[in-house]
Amino acid sequence: MTIGVDVGGTKVAAAVVAEDGTVVAETRRDTPADDVSRTLQMIMDAVEELASAHQAEAIGVGAAGWIDADRSTVLFAPNIAWRNEPLRAELADKFGLPVVVENDANVAAWAEYRFGAGRDVESMIMYTVGTGIGGAVIMEGRLIRGAHGIAAELGHLTAVPDGQVCGCGRRGCLEQYASGQALVRLGQVAVAHVPATAPILTELTGGDPEKVTGPMITDAARKGEPASVAALADIGKWLGLACVDLVQALDPAVIVVGGGVVEAGDLLLTPARQAYVDGMAQRGQLPVAELRPAEMGNTAGVVGAADLARSR
Repeated sequence: MTIGVDVGGTKVAAAVVAEDGTVVAETRRDTPADDVSRTLQMIMDAVEELASAHQAEAIGVGAAGWIDADRSTVLFAPNIAWRNEPLRAELADKFGLPVVVENDANVAAWAEYRFGAGRDVESMIMYTVGTGIGGAVIMEGRLIRGAHGIAAELGHLTAVPDGQVCGCGRRGCLEQYASGQALVRLGQVAVAHVPATAPILTELTGGDPEKVTGPMITDAARKGEPASVAALADIGKWLGLACVDLVQALDPAVIVVGGGVVEAGDLLLTPARQAYVDGMAQRGQLPVAELRPAEMGNTAGVVGAADLARSR
């Protein structure tokens, strides 16, 4: 068995994971994201709790940030105060076990590849659609990390030249059109300018656009609210169009869509599939990748990190 740790901006989740992907035991801690030493201590506390009760052979960590090519150092984490943090060495020194550090989208994709929606194929692409958009590419059973360890930033491929300003500093990134923050922005516009199309959102927020959240939009869309249905369809369309370009370049067997926004189900995936199919129409009778929802849910981070540690 191995221990997998999923470190995000608000929580540290850790689990003991068996070879078949089964979670044997798990624990959580809050992430003091602005305090490097306390974040490290929370990770160590979580691992120590599990290691004291279970025999583990290695530790895998999925971190929301850019990881170096050696899978040892967090170069930069946008939501945690990590800058060139030697996380592998710190954990290895503490526990005396082999440690692998990997990007959070990569570990989630690896879990889907090994045990979830991609378990029947050798090549897949994954989008993690949350507040932002993460991505991962697995080809012929190998996680593609690039020369510097930071490949597959799929949310920062250009969707609209000279489009919306992105948090990364560029313009027109896919993240600005197909993410949770894009969904909220569309909901805010509806409440502010066309509240008649968003009666549920307007009532829930008291007419204050700043109070709109992604889950509110999903719930309202399930009840048939026009603006919310349209907002999910819009981000689905952009996601489907992005899939077209990646399939042309990489020809995976499947495309897996995960992350919090995918909880909207077919409200998101049906327009995504339609835009994807329309965009691939010129391929004629040639085979194209199937677009599938992720299956691993909230366990993807810890399971993927644990399995990567096992297969290091």
